[in-house]
Amino acid sequence: MSKCDSCASKGKCSNKESTCSVLVPSYGSIKNIIGVMSGKGGVGKSTVTGILATKLRSLGYKVGVLDGDITGPSMPRFFGINEERAQILPGKSQEEAKFIPVETATGIKVISLNLLTEEEEQPVIWRGPILTGVMTQMYRDTEWGDLDYLLIDMPPGTGDLTLTVMQSIPLTGIIVAATPQDMVTMIVKKVVIMAQKMNIKVYGVVENMSYIRCSCCGEKQRVFSKKSAEEQAGNLGVPLIAELPINLDLVEKMESREVEDFINASPEYDELLGSFMRLS
Repeated sequence: MSKCDSCASKGKCSNKESTCSVLVPSYGSIKNIIGVMSGKGGVGKSTVTGILATKLRSLGYKVGVLDGDITGPSMPRFFGINEERAQILPGKSQEEAKFIPVETATGIKVISLNLLTEEEEQPVIWRGPILTGVMTQMYRDTEWGDLDYLLIDMPPGTGDLTLTVMQSIPLTGIIVAATPQDMVTMIVKKVVIMAQKMNIKVYGVVENMSYIRCSCCGEKQRVFSKKSAEEQAGNLGVPLIAELPINLDLVEKMESREVEDFINASPEYDELLGSFMRLS
């Protein structure tokens, strides 16, 4: 198999294989790599990643998730696999290692630093070069098999780690996660501009924590801003993919490790899947 055969950018770039610096997986092939990004933490990148991965898996696609937020990994907690550990096996050379990802209840393959450390509360106190090295190794040396989609829960901001991912991993495109606040919109727009400068497709924005639904009448009630989600997306200059509510039931299902069944049974998450498939 050539380097190009396992690259998500196959047929979409003009690089020659002999000079290409883009990383490809050592153990498998990936058709589409989607980054979920934001300009700051705490807006729900992991939630958007987990919901979309679950919905794609429900359609029969082979899906993987790379927890790229090295200093704040949360995907194992989202899927309820935080008590499990990924296997580390000898790789193709003595210096390399092969990571066997942990599979969720529906078969989503997940790799995260929290699945590779003894305790999930153990902090990561590393400088930039080590962080980027670990990030690229988890992508390259995980036994992904043949995936239709790999979703990357990206680190927040536009710093060194994010830049490394966008330059070294052949992203098919990115989804931007935001919350309905002007300050957040201003910060998140930096990510949109960054992606555009690097010629990476921006599918659109998912507005998380957009509203709560009244338990009595079912009406949507906006919490953080009176502006519509469409207006916020217009300020970012990208399409609106979906609005996601504040949902305590989702939190409870995450804690009880039943989140995938809950997401697949909840029609309010169908908009995210439908819009993504239409825009991609």
